[in-house]
Amino acid sequence: MEKRRLGNTELYTTPIVFGGNVFGWTLDEKESFKMLDELVEKGLNTLDTADVYSRWVEGNEGGESERIIGKWLKKSGKRAQVNIITKVGSDMGQGKKDISKSHITKAVEASLQRLQVETIDLYLTHWDDDHTPVEETLEAYQELIQAGKINYIGASNLSPERLSVSLEASNKEGLPRYEVFQPEYSLYARQEFEEGVAEICQENGLGVISYFSLASGFLTGKYRSQADFDKSTRGGGMDKYLNPRGLRILEGLDEVAAAHGTSAAAVALAWLIDSPLVTAPIASATKSSHLEAFRDALALKLSSDETEKLQKASAY
Repeated sequence: MEKRRLGNTELYTTPIVFGGNVFGWTLDEKESFKMLDELVEKGLNTLDTADVYSRWVEGNEGGESERIIGKWLKKSGKRAQVNIITKVGSDMGQGKKDISKSHITKAVEASLQRLQVETIDLYLTHWDDDHTPVEETLEAYQELIQAGKINYIGASNLSPERLSVSLEASNKEGLPRYEVFQPEYSLYARQEFEEGVAEICQENGLGVISYFSLASGFLTGKYRSQADFDKSTRGGGMDKYLNPRGLRILEGLDEVAAAHGTSAAAVALAWLIDSPLVTAPIASATKSSHLEAFRDALALKLSSDETEKLQKASAY
């Protein structure tokens, strides 16, 4: 399978990154192990998680996803076959977002322990706390890189201003540089990324791995009316997508999918895979059958007319 370089790192990923937020949430440990085995068998090689996954579930404290991945790595012996991405900065009980040096230093040890690895391949600033100097955050990462606890760093959800300041500090101070950026980006959510950090990422050679690539499942076409909201645990969040623009996007996806005998989800992922702005979209699955969309997306080659149709349908 094709591999794409993540920014200026020595990490190479398949064109779809698997989103590990489902582990310990909509998939229990046994189901997660089965999914992880199947992903590797199909050739996918990059797992995205975070320390906070899945703290939002009643009874969870955070770290559930990392812990499941760690147990699977130990049981399967497949550490060398996967890139591990995890993140720091979310509220893990301290009552605030935090990318201070003291928090990062403690958080990385907890993530390493849960993941049962010596080194995290790519460590991301998950959220900005808007008050820690960027130099302090980058200095914390520098020490972790020197100690062999992380290999590369990236960021998610930073404003264009804070991302630019961070990159400038790296250049001026000789500090580690964000090599990957993780934005929300999909056919539905285009404007903020395209008019925000996309240009910064391109100018600085940052790899881009998009999250909510299927708009929390809306772009699968599963949710077309309020009557569909009970189809999954994510259904309650579909209200914001169910509008004239959202329905127009589904119509465009349906037309292209029908022409190729595939699913709307596959087409939505293929659009991202083909995008010059994206290295690899992140996508999740809870059933083996969902992985068919991954397979089809990786094989699908959209024509220029089809790309234009999707661009027009999703215009903002």
